[in-house]
Amino acid sequence: MTAPDTGTAIAIDDLVRRYGRTEAVNGLSLRVPTGGCYGFFGRNGSGKTTTIKCLLNLLRPTSGRVQVFGLDPARDEVAVKSRLAYVPDVVAFYPWMTVRQTLDYFASFRTRWDEATERALVDEFRLDLRQKTSHLSKGQRTQLGLITAICAEPDLLVLDEPTSGLDPVVRREFIRTVIGAYQDKDPARTVFVSTHLIAEFEGLIDRFTIIDAGREVLTLDADEARERYQKIYARFPGAPPALDLDGAHVLRRTEREIEVVVHGAPAQAIERVQALSPEVVKTEALTLEDIFVSTVRTPGVAA
Repeated sequence: MTAPDTGTAIAIDDLVRRYGRTEAVNGLSLRVPTGGCYGFFGRNGSGKTTTIKCLLNLLRPTSGRVQVFGLDPARDEVAVKSRLAYVPDVVAFYPWMTVRQTLDYFASFRTRWDEATERALVDEFRLDLRQKTSHLSKGQRTQLGLITAICAEPDLLVLDEPTSGLDPVVRREFIRTVIGAYQDKDPARTVFVSTHLIAEFEGLIDRFTIIDAGREVLTLDADEARERYQKIYARFPGAPPALDLDGAHVLRRTEREIEVVVHGAPAQAIERVQALSPEVVKTEALTLEDIFVSTVRTPGVAA
C-alpha cells in the first residue's frame, strides 16, 4: 500500500474519462490540500460528477491518475473510503428502514461515530427517528445524508451538488452545519464541494477550480481571486469609447455607460478608464459566482 500523503487530500493528474466517443473529463489535474474547503465549480455536464465518481472508484479512469490521501481508490478502496464521506445530489436510503435504523446501519460500518453530534443534528433538523425514509422529503433525505456523513468524523467530506433543489431555509441550515458540526472541530479536515450554486458557499471556500467541458480553466485561492477580478462601471458624457484592456470583456454597454470585468492588474485598468474622462467611475470586487460566470462565458480570457 502506498504511504498516505498527509499534505494532500486529493491529487488528480491528467485525468481522462470517456463514455464511448464523448470525453466527460479531458486531461484534468488538480491538488486539494488537507484542511479548508475546496470548491469544484462547473456548469451542468462539465465533468464534476464524473471526476468525483473516479475518486470514489465508482468509475475507472480511461487514463491518468487519481489519489486520495496518497492512496489509489481502486487498489486501496477500503482504506480510502474509511477516511471519507460522500453526500451526492440525490440521496437514497433503504425505504423500509426508519431514520433510527438508517443511522444505526451507517454507524455499523464506521470505527468512529459521534453520537452527540447525531442527537444535536436530529433535533436541529427536526427529524422523526420513527419515520420511514420512504416518507421523507428531498430536503429531509439530504439532511439525513449529511448526518450520516458528518457523524462518521471523516478526514474528507465530498459534497456533490448537495443543496440543489432545496429550499433556502434548508440550504442555510446545511451550510451552517458543515461549518459548525464538521470543520470547526478539526482544522485538518477537508471539504471538497462540487456545485454550480456558488453564492451559497461564498464565505466557506478557501480555494477553487473551475472546469468547463472536462478541462480546468481556472484555479485560484478565493482571496486572491477577489483581488484579481474587478468590475468597472463608467458613465461618459457621450457614447462610451472603445476600451483596449488586456484580459477584459464587456458585460454591458449602453448609449453612455459601459461595464466591464477585468482580471489581473485592476489598478492599471482603472487608470486607463479614468484617462478617457468619464463622468463617473465605480469599481467592485467580483464574488466567486461572478468570477465563475465570467470565466465560463469567455473561455481563455481568465485562464
